[in-house]
Amino acid sequence: MAEEFRDRDGSHEQTDHEQAHEPSEITYAEYLHPARPRSLRHRARVKSPFARRSVAQDGPATGENPAYVDWLLSQSMLADANEIARQFSGQGTMWQNPFAAPGPRHAVETASVWFTAYPISLITRSGESFLGALGDEELWKAFAAIGIEGVHTGPVKRAGGISGWQYTPSVDGHFDRISTQLDPAFGTESEFRAMCGMATWYGGTIIDDVVPGHTGKGADFRLAEMKYGDYPGIYHMVEVEPEDWGHLPDVPQGRDSVNIDTSTEDWLEKAGYIIGRLQRVIFFAEGVKETNWSATRPVVGADGVERRWVYLHYFKDGQPSINWLDPTFAGMRMVMGDALHSLTDLGSGGLRLDANGFLGVEKSTEGMPAWSEGHPLSEAANQLIGSMVRKVGGFTFQELNLTIDDIRITSEAGADLSYDFINRPAYHHAFATGDTEFLRLTLRSSLDCGVDPASLVHALQNHDELTYELVHWASGHKDDVYTYKGEQITGGELAETIRADLVAHLTGPQRPYNLIFTTNGIACTTASVIAAVLGFPTLDAIDDGEDRDRIRRAHLLLAMFNALQPGVFALSGWDLCGMLTLPHEDVAELIEGGDTRWIHRAAHDLMGVAPRTRKSEAGMPRGRSLYGSLPAQLEDETSFVRQLQAILAVRRHYGIATSRQVDVPDVSHKGMLVLVHELDDPGHLQLTVLNFANEPIWGTVRSEALPSGGQVCNMFNEEPLGTVDDLQSFGVELAPHQGMSLLVRPPEPEEAH
Repeated sequence: MAEEFRDRDGSHEQTDHEQAHEPSEITYAEYLHPARPRSLRHRARVKSPFARRSVAQDGPATGENPAYVDWLLSQSMLADANEIARQFSGQGTMWQNPFAAPGPRHAVETASVWFTAYPISLITRSGESFLGALGDEELWKAFAAIGIEGVHTGPVKRAGGISGWQYTPSVDGHFDRISTQLDPAFGTESEFRAMCGMATWYGGTIIDDVVPGHTGKGADFRLAEMKYGDYPGIYHMVEVEPEDWGHLPDVPQGRDSVNIDTSTEDWLEKAGYIIGRLQRVIFFAEGVKETNWSATRPVVGADGVERRWVYLHYFKDGQPSINWLDPTFAGMRMVMGDALHSLTDLGSGGLRLDANGFLGVEKSTEGMPAWSEGHPLSEAANQLIGSMVRKVGGFTFQELNLTIDDIRITSEAGADLSYDFINRPAYHHAFATGDTEFLRLTLRSSLDCGVDPASLVHALQNHDELTYELVHWASGHKDDVYTYKGEQITGGELAETIRADLVAHLTGPQRPYNLIFTTNGIACTTASVIAAVLGFPTLDAIDDGEDRDRIRRAHLLLAMFNALQPGVFALSGWDLCGMLTLPHEDVAELIEGGDTRWIHRAAHDLMGVAPRTRKSEAGMPRGRSLYGSLPAQLEDETSFVRQLQAILAVRRHYGIATSRQVDVPDVSHKGMLVLVHELDDPGHLQLTVLNFANEPIWGTVRSEALPSGGQVCNMFNEEPLGTVDDLQSFGVELAPHQGMSLLVRPPEPEEAH
């Protein structure tokens, strides 16, 4: 394997097997040695920017009004997708890149450190849009100085729904997309293109979003309700005959749909309308969402016929699920067009695939839930999306919170990178308990299942909760037996134990600033997690002196875990500024329905451009920042950002992002973690050595990968630390919440054993 990678200069001697391969087959070696060098990878572009058309609003907002139908068509994602796709059909630009196999290391080489933005939470200058702020040259100078190479914008296209002639707000933080158009609240397409240009100037990449699993209730859903053209084929929706409407619940006044209960779900399944209950109900809330199905109010179509539908939504009722195997393939066409628009018109270099593990659903045998997770159709759909993106020169990453096996399978032909849902709850558990045993188990499980850490996006905080669903153990391997704390325990029991530990250490009356979010996880910031573990009863109790320094030290430890291993390292503005959670009363209206995540989405002033502004342009309240703005931190040698800068400089200099993890050894202290990585330099190893305990450690690092006689030094200052002994070990001393990045050079020839 290593020899193959070192032979990319073209000196590789072709084998008989390679000479004999059929032209229609693409071999692994052929993928490693593309005819077009990667530095010249072709990026497809539209011939002309996509033209928007304006349609007058006139008359009643019903399907019997042609003007209303025309207006909906002008807002439709499917209609836009059809027009965008035609620019590429029959063009040579679609055949310039390899696309069959994912390229995780190519994606990491493109941008290995990401800033993950959240549009509604960024405070900007007066009159400046979110996209204008992200395209600001001073911001990119700061990013370049820190070592940030990519920006994930978060969802910036119009989201929410349409009611009559009016747009309605997003019900899920803009992850209920209804248009290929950018939301005017975030900026213009010109600003997006300018942002991409600024990123390119500083050697960076912009990463946009595509949502292949669902939309909001926009024009496409309203046209589907009217049974117009191919539009019902976009969704998992079923027309219910009028004589059966009596079995459907009434829709409350002012609503356009209502969630059905389990008894109605059972009746509809037996009547042959739907496939029934699914494997789980995400965001379950009694009286709000008890099943994954909702019924619409009566809707009059363009043909004058009144209809009611039952539709699937894995998430909220405002997020109808896309049907990837309808005979019209309307859903697939819509998603592909949206992806092409972001990549080839706006100029993004990559795309996140949000909730892409829920693209196939199938009826099971009687009495069993429908097959809705890990379905082969999801794998096929992800392969199509990933291949299309690679075909035009981009890359994808997936947020797939399923089993490690599912992540491996979808990564074989689908997305290039996967979000690290495997180790994120585990490293928080290690920090909360001061014990890395479960974290070492998750790291080893990933390697054992064939998931390369270089294919993962290792992240600090993002816009979502700290998930503790632990799907691999709670679902896919719930009956497997593991050794934990010296006892035999099933995967299901292990998941329950870890969840209980996280809840006990991070939430409750003594830590009221972190809240449980449904059954999915905990609403918190990285800084508020640390505050809970350090024992602060309130966030107001944290001073700007020693308390802040203790939180910063622990924050850097968690950054080192994510950054000093192969793969992408991602962090947010909430991390860079050291944001705390918002007081509950500041977001009372947003969390009253049970979505507690709004407490950790505080507005923050990344560049210090509006120190007196109390809210973002979108209305999110400003939170408390422990670390301050980027410009202020860059002036302070002791700041979080300046110390992060040093960590990322080591990561970049030694090529840790593209190294190969070869061992996660046992440790001599429960709070210690050791990761062993092979570097590109033959015989050289990088070791990430971390102390998750809030106490000093004097311990031993031992691994069969270590060469006896190897010379150990500190990567940050090149100070020698010792020699690997005959037991393939050496000693270390770590302060509370301290981390180290160590280089092990091979022994001199006369010293080798």
